[in-house]
Amino acid sequence: MNANMSLSPAEPRTQRQMTELRTELQSVGLRLVDPNAGAASRRGGAGPSDHKAVTVDGVTIMVPVHTSSAWNSPFIAGAPDESGASALLRGTIPIASISFPNAPRFTKLQTLDGVPYSHIATLHSTDVLATTVLQTCIRYESRKKTCKFCAIGQSLAAGRTIARKTPEQLAEVARAAVLLDGVKHMVLTTGTPPTPDRGAQILCESAFAIKAAVDLPIQAQCEPPDNDAWFERMKASGIDTLGMHLEVVTPEVRARVMPGKASVPVSRYMEAFKAAVGVFGKGQVSTYILAGLGDTAEAILSISRELIDMGVYPFVVPFVPISGTPLEDHPPPSHAFMKSILEPLGAMLRDAQMRSADIKAGCGKCGACSSLASYEA
Repeated sequence: MNANMSLSPAEPRTQRQMTELRTELQSVGLRLVDPNAGAASRRGGAGPSDHKAVTVDGVTIMVPVHTSSAWNSPFIAGAPDESGASALLRGTIPIASISFPNAPRFTKLQTLDGVPYSHIATLHSTDVLATTVLQTCIRYESRKKTCKFCAIGQSLAAGRTIARKTPEQLAEVARAAVLLDGVKHMVLTTGTPPTPDRGAQILCESAFAIKAAVDLPIQAQCEPPDNDAWFERMKASGIDTLGMHLEVVTPEVRARVMPGKASVPVSRYMEAFKAAVGVFGKGQVSTYILAGLGDTAEAILSISRELIDMGVYPFVVPFVPISGTPLEDHPPPSHAFMKSILEPLGAMLRDAQMRSADIKAGCGKCGACSSLASYEA
């Protein structure tokens, strides 16, 4: 669907049209007539932020709603009707019907020591529990080393989370989220601590406690640890899949956008990926790549081929400029740029028989931050 194509809800919609509509929504964002519809949107913090979960033609995606680009988006979500459906408008023209997932029930509870469950973990999409175990990071705490797109400290500063979630707290919340909201898998990410394991130890401790409380597939996410032996330890602790996120792939762009993290070269990531695939298996190791920060489509597709060949799932998502970060005014990637990456990448994954649906847990399986899974089809 291009900018000149309109589609009324009554007209038949092809799979390709809906895939392109979701891709465009994730690039330009969405304006809301009723900001309180469905589950609360997220501001700041780690992972997808300034987003809201939106269901478009049965597929739930995370769409920017608090960014400067979203405030000027051509897309508007009308107020929900009695059934919970909203009209999606391009300008004044209705083009589709959308809905917003309900707020999760587990977030209304608190731990025995009085910490709200919402401060421990959040719901992504409709059935994914996510948490940042350590809400501080050695990169973020230095102006010279911080990743310029990162907002990990914002939710902590605003009092919406706590600095360190204990294994016991995580286990308690995970069990409640499964029982009350039907959560299907969980993401454990972390800020990078000043230790050579780069967070692997606290992820192991967290996963072990969660698996003792509830049978829930878990993805852990951290920078490559100093020693590949950590991958065996992570697997033994109950971690099912591993994410080690490149975010940016071109060395000069990495040095400019994330100077601290760029001190770990791409070559070390590639070594770690190979070792991790040997432990977790083909397709169960992934990396997050942010399109729109300066990497060309060719650079992203080139390294994606290498990653797929070694059994790593390259989860390419559109960069979202988060308010309060040094890149808050950086433009998001265009719909055309995202399509130029996701369409051939989807074909690569399909040819390699490495699909998001086969991932046991994590961002790639969830797929809400990118329409890549739709291009796999």
